[in-house]
Parts: sequence; C-alpha cells; structure tokens
Amino acid sequence: MRQFGLIGKTLKHSFSKKYFSEKFENEEIANSHYELFELAEISEIQNLIDYYSDSLAGLNVTIPYKKEVMAYLDELDPKAEEIGAVNTIKISKEGKLKGYNTDYLGFIDSLQEGWDLSGKKALVLGTGGASEAIKRALTDLNIPFQSVSRKASESNISYEDLNGKNWVHTHHLIINTTPLGTYPDIETKPFLPYDQITDRHLLFDLVYNPEVTAFLQEGLNRGAKIKNGHKMLIGQAEASWKIWND
Repeated sequence: MRQFGLIGKTLKHSFSKKYFSEKFENEEIANSHYELFELAEISEIQNLIDYYSDSLAGLNVTIPYKKEVMAYLDELDPKAEEIGAVNTIKISKEGKLKGYNTDYLGFIDSLQEGWDLSGKKALVLGTGGASEAIKRALTDLNIPFQSVSRKASESNISYEDLNGKNWVHTHHLIINTTPLGTYPDIETKPFLPYDQITDRHLLFDLVYNPEVTAFLQEGLNRGAKIKNGHKMLIGQAEASWKIWND
C-alpha cells in the first residue's frame, strides 16, 4: 500500500482526501490511500514519517506549515527554494524528503484561464506560505504587485493604508491568499474599501469552500469578475501526483 496525505493544523474541511480518494477509484489506481494528518506542531512530522516509514510516498502541505516544513526536508526543488515555500513533498524509498511547490503551477493555469491580464497590477492579500507562490507567479507573468498585511513593513502595506489611497483604483487584480471566509467562518473577509471595486476588477480567492466567499461576493456586487481556488487546487493536486510518480 502506498500512503499519501495532507499535513496541516486544521483539516476537517479539506478538499484533498475526497479528491484523491475519488481519483484512485475512478482511475482504478490500486494500493494507494490518501489520509489527513493534523499536526499540532510541524515537529510532529518526524513521528508521522517514522510511523509510516514502509509506505509513505508523498505529502501535501497546507496552512500554516508551508514555510516551516522546509527545515525538515533533505532537498528542495529549485522553484520551491526560489519561492520559499513547499506544499508538496516526495518521499523516496530511502526515506529522503524533497520539497516542491505545485501551488505555483496551479495558480498560473487558473489565473490565466479566460482573463485578460494585460496592463493589470495586483494586490496580494496576506503574507503566509501560500502568498509566496502567488508572488513568484506574478513576477514570472510580469504582473506588478503590492503585498498587503495587517502590519506595514518594508515590503508590505497595511490594510489601513488602502483606505483613502488609490491602491484599489490602480490595482485591478486583487488576490486573497488568507484563509478569511473559509467555511464555517463564511462571513469573514479581508478589510478592504470594497466601495472602490468596479467592473474593471478581477478578484481571485484561494479559498474554495464556500464557492463564493464574502470577499468574492463583494466583487460580484460591483460587477467584478471572480474566481475561487477550486481549479487551482485541482491543478496543484495533479501536479503533486505527477511528482510522486515520476
């Protein structure tokens, strides 16, 4: 039996187990199982790997461990090292752990599908591990961006900085990389001057449950085009599967 799974802190509403379980059944992939592994601390990954030492072949990584997990890996794919975050781990027969970032691939494919991005500038909401892949992708797509966080720093502006300024008027692609709005806390959303959003805006939310988050609904109310993270998740999951089987 080949064991795969997802590590994170809170996983009860995760997409991954259902997706891979259905994939294994529909594609008649035998001797493969996907499980959710909730870790209170990232250091618990070693116990997990030891426990499944004979069968564990690959892991996905989600909030809040995409950066922290890098310290436990033997090797990094160059793109993951460049991004500074890992969401996929391949485990060799010898027990060596190599980190990859498939969020990057899933995001690029989903973002470009059906959207004209020419001349767009982006606001990236959040500074966690998921945001690193998004920022790298935007850089590679030559889309200028500004990161937004709760506190301003040398590289980030704060949400308060958005009020009374032209940030939203001049940045027509807004990407939420935070977990705000995820089920069951569906009323939460990033703190933005939503009245400045127009039908020229594109809103992308990495959250996929619910399908239309409070953030995306604010965009719809003002004529903006929206996308959630579902296609991105499928893209990164399939990229993970390819890595595990190469």
